This record gives sequence, C-alpha cells and structure tokens, in this order.
Amino acid sequence: MKILFLGDVMGRAGRAAVQTHLPRLREDWKLDFVVVNGENASNGMGLTGDHAKLLLEAGADCVTLGDHAFDQRDMLQFIEREPRVIRPLNFAKGAPGRGYRLFDARGGRKVLVTQVLGQVFMKRPFDDPFSAIEPVLKSHPRGGLAQAVIVDMHCEATSEKMAMGHFCDGRASLVVGTHTHIPTADAQVLPGGTGYLSDAGMCGDYDSVIGMEKTEPMRRFLTGMPKARFTPATGEATLSGVYLETDDRSGVAQKVRMIRIGGRLEQAEP
Repeated sequence: MKILFLGDVMGRAGRAAVQTHLPRLREDWKLDFVVVNGENASNGMGLTGDHAKLLLEAGADCVTLGDHAFDQRDMLQFIEREPRVIRPLNFAKGAPGRGYRLFDARGGRKVLVTQVLGQVFMKRPFDDPFSAIEPVLKSHPRGGLAQAVIVDMHCEATSEKMAMGHFCDGRASLVVGTHTHIPTADAQVLPGGTGYLSDAGMCGDYDSVIGMEKTEPMRRFLTGMPKARFTPATGEATLSGVYLETDDRSGVAQKVRMIRIGGRLEQAEP
C-alpha cells in the first residue's frame, strides 16, 4: 500500500499548499491512503468544520488533530458528524469524537489511524499515551484486521516520540511525530518493521517562526513582552510529510521517505 502522511497544516498558506499539490500527488504517486494533520489549519489554532471539509475534498482520507483540537468551537459538533476527523485518543475523557478509526482504503484494504498526545513539555497533563494506545494496537493487529496501522504521535519531545516508535515497533506500520512544525531527518524502518519519523514538519511558510509571521515572536524573545497576537505567515508553503509503502499481508513498512514539495525547503519526493 502507498500511504502519504502530511504534517501540521498551518493557516491559509498550508491549506493552499494542500489544495494545490495533494490532488496531483494522489494521482502521480498512485496513493492508496492519505492522512493530514489539520490542527493548525484555521488561523494557526485548531480546525473549523469548513476547513476540515476543504482538506478532505483536496484528497485527505483522514484528518488528525492535536492539543488544539477544539480551539475552534464548531469542531465540538462537527467531529461528531464527520468520522474522518480523529482527535487525540488520550484527550479529556468527555471529549467528543474518537481517537482512532478503521478506514477503508483502495482495493478493499483497511487502515487503522490513531493519534496520541505526549506528556513531556506539554501545557496540559494528558493521560499516559502508552497505556492509552496499547488496547487499540492489541485489538487491531497489523496485517490482520488492518492492512496498515498509522500512529500520529503529537508532542514536543523527540525522546518521547522515539520511545513511542519503539513501543509500537512490530505492531504499527508507521509512527510519525507531529506538533513541532520542524521536519526531522531520521526517517527509517525500525527492527520490527515499523516506519518511523520523529516529526513530519508542517505544511506552511518556512520563512517564519514555526509558521507564524516573524515580527511578534521575535519581539517576545527579545523583550519578554507581547505586543500583538501571533498571525500565520502567508508566503508560499512547503508541503512536508512522509511517504510510506507497506506489504499488504504483513503491514510491514518497506519504504519510508521524507516529503517536501514547494516553498523554501529543499525538495524531496519518494
């Protein structure tokens, strides 16, 4: 199976990049399944229902969220109506929506997508992601009920992301980090056949401070005092993520490649 995972979509620039590039990539790369992290797609904070529809219409089969899952209030209702949007598994117990789902892919195949939030350096003390994901992996064996298993690990610390990769090794097809907006260079297949990347980066303008227009973040670093709100940068965005090929019978990752399309960063394709 050929799978594409795109990192955090950042504001209008990120949405435009997904709309521009994803339909062509689905066709040119003959993609079977696409996951997009959309948690910063609406003005850099959360995701509205309308912007979720835009990402799905552009070619996403699933949209994951993150710690900003419900910053846009209409997502509280929208996620109950749209099962293709996944919120973190270990979010508040009373949160709407689901933290995992078994999706249909091309050719009658099944893909499990789940997301967990890390705890290290995060502002809220979310539930333990390791114990949260354990029953999901047990009930959806890779290569059995699901031909591929994708884990979105949304957190700050690379150490916690790497620990989750090893925890899921042999059970997931891909563990990919999101949240920091900076792509890492450690794409690999772990010993148990799980594809891994510490962070997929963002779909956003990299002439910025993690996707935000530079002036206000730099002022705060220099003076320690805020003057204005952060606003997403609006230059040409780079589509950043990871490309995965799996064996349908086993769900084992056979190929993992970092992806960068458009914008300022050095380009990278499968």
